[in-house]
Amino acid sequence: DPPRAGAKALVPHFADADARALVYVSCDPATLARDIKSLVAQGWRLKRVVAVDMFPHTPHIEAVARLVRDTAA
Repeated sequence: DPPRAGAKALVPHFADADARALVYVSCDPATLARDIKSLVAQGWRLKRVVAVDMFPHTPHIEAVARLVRDTAA
């Protein structure tokens, strides 16, 4: 759950992560898209994105993305 600026500085560290799934919660669709593009380039695969309206009286939404990777390569 990075800040509105996204996780650009952290994304490179996920290249060698020993994990099969990653859940990214974002409050900014633009930085989410930017970071997912970088994660996909590392071998992660986007499985699902869901918008969650946690603040119904504001224009803000949260997006939850699930990425997976086959670590048996």
